[in-house]
Amino acid sequence: MQVSSATQCVLLAFNAHNQLAVRRAGTQTGHAFVGTDEAMAMTRLQSCFPLHTQPVEYFTCEANDSRYRVFFVQVEGAPADPEVAFHSLDQLDGMPDKLTPALAAVLGQLEPHLIEIPYLHLGENDYIYKFRVEKLRNRDIYQQDEAARGLYQSRLCEAIKALARTNERSASKPATLDFGAVRYIIPSHFGFCLGVKNAIERAYETLAENPGRRVFMLSELIHNPFVNEDLLRRGLRFLQTDKGLPFGTDGRIAPAGGPDPLLWDTLTSDDIVIIPAFGATDEDKKRLVRKGIRVAQFDATCMLVEKVWKAARAFGREGYSIIIHGKSEHEETKATFSNTRRHAPSIIIRNLEEAKMLGDFIAVPTEAKRMALLTRFAGLHTPGFDPARHLDRIAVVNQTTLLMNETASIIDYFKSLFVAKYGEHAGPDHVGGAGKKDTLCYATQVNQDALQRALAEPLDAAFILGGKNSSNTYQLYRLCQQKLGPRAFFIQSEANISSRDEITHYVFPPAGPGKGGHMEVHPLWPGDDTPKRVLITGGASCPDGLVQQVVTRINSFFPPQRLRTIEAVLADLAAS
Repeated sequence: MQVSSATQCVLLAFNAHNQLAVRRAGTQTGHAFVGTDEAMAMTRLQSCFPLHTQPVEYFTCEANDSRYRVFFVQVEGAPADPEVAFHSLDQLDGMPDKLTPALAAVLGQLEPHLIEIPYLHLGENDYIYKFRVEKLRNRDIYQQDEAARGLYQSRLCEAIKALARTNERSASKPATLDFGAVRYIIPSHFGFCLGVKNAIERAYETLAENPGRRVFMLSELIHNPFVNEDLLRRGLRFLQTDKGLPFGTDGRIAPAGGPDPLLWDTLTSDDIVIIPAFGATDEDKKRLVRKGIRVAQFDATCMLVEKVWKAARAFGREGYSIIIHGKSEHEETKATFSNTRRHAPSIIIRNLEEAKMLGDFIAVPTEAKRMALLTRFAGLHTPGFDPARHLDRIAVVNQTTLLMNETASIIDYFKSLFVAKYGEHAGPDHVGGAGKKDTLCYATQVNQDALQRALAEPLDAAFILGGKNSSNTYQLYRLCQQKLGPRAFFIQSEANISSRDEITHYVFPPAGPGKGGHMEVHPLWPGDDTPKRVLITGGASCPDGLVQQVVTRINSFFPPQRLRTIEAVLADLAAS
């Protein structure tokens, strides 16, 4: 397409490290691929990089009485032109006197678009990291030594999942493991979800395939201390905590404004940084892009989290504001909010109670209510969010580790609210996707549904396994506590079960996972060795090996002659 002589087309060519190809001409560095039209710029690009993605136009820029149409493209291989070289954006920012005015002007406009650069090779409907089907699972990668096998392997759990889990998305009746002196009731669904399985495999594969290189993870891979500790044992390091607090080079959390250098500051393009299953904020990804670090190749964001992002983008294009049902301090909600705010006005709510705060304004808007909402949700909405304008057409998306049914109830609440306000015909149009809830994650809900079925059994105690900061595991504990009261124990491993007299149980703060929790020692069955019925379950980030270790520990409290063998128990399962 021909353009005026005052307009030029600039192709910004990035490699997989998000480094920009620039040309050195004399004493300065400038654009590598420029033309008076797209065809000329493309010819110059192809002569240097035969393999590349289709260029996409992102913005225009004025400099030196010229107008530049700026396109992004991702290229493969080394440049054929020896005058062309790759530099990270941080490197280019550090040499302002050596850049041509045209290149400097374009680089000054890049910031809003940095998040797009790592994913130029993906179509809009493509996923960063697709779930692997079972036959392509690579479980051997994280079971290569005895310590890891003890963490991840369980003959009992494998048998339960093969026999009791008839459908991945729906709960069936629980399995019973009859050891004689004690019977274990195990829900059909527990433990790793598909997103966690994929993220764990990605992390272990990355460590195995890159010996000698520094491998970091943005924050905790999942909310399970034993998985994270095993990765640390193999050489992985975290850049920041799950709350976004950076680590110093000494491995400790760096105080704000402290003298210790941050691990973030030591990163180079030779380093690897894995993005965990929760995803990452745009701000963190942009920092990695600027440093010339591969992002897409090591992005282990769960497909179901990314599905939420895609839904929010689609709703935003249709003119809806986005209500995010999530915990504002959770990594996933932070990532979803960061991603969503690019596409639509957005606000975070924690539960149905907070949805009704918005609903009170929607039903009868007043200036006093508007100001009260902006105060109540300060820091939880996009800049310029105006309830008077942005709450008339809304769509709800969620933090996937919360319960699907809770998000569904919020959607139904808003639908009924708008029907009451606008009528049966027009009301539903004010709630995006009100008739569909297929963007919600089933994994958390099916674990809860399976637990509900197991709780219908007569029980003497329940053990819920998971990290103290695991939101979905906390939801499981709540259900057990409602049914069993003090006989429900939230533990991290069998090490918390000292004897029949002592269980070291984690007590959550009133608001759930977060600051303020503490450990307490509770009795289990002091002086009582009669036969027992015990429920065991684990959250979406609980390895199977921990479940079997709890079984082994409880069995040790009974005389061996009163216990049946694992082989006999497995035979019962197979025959059931």
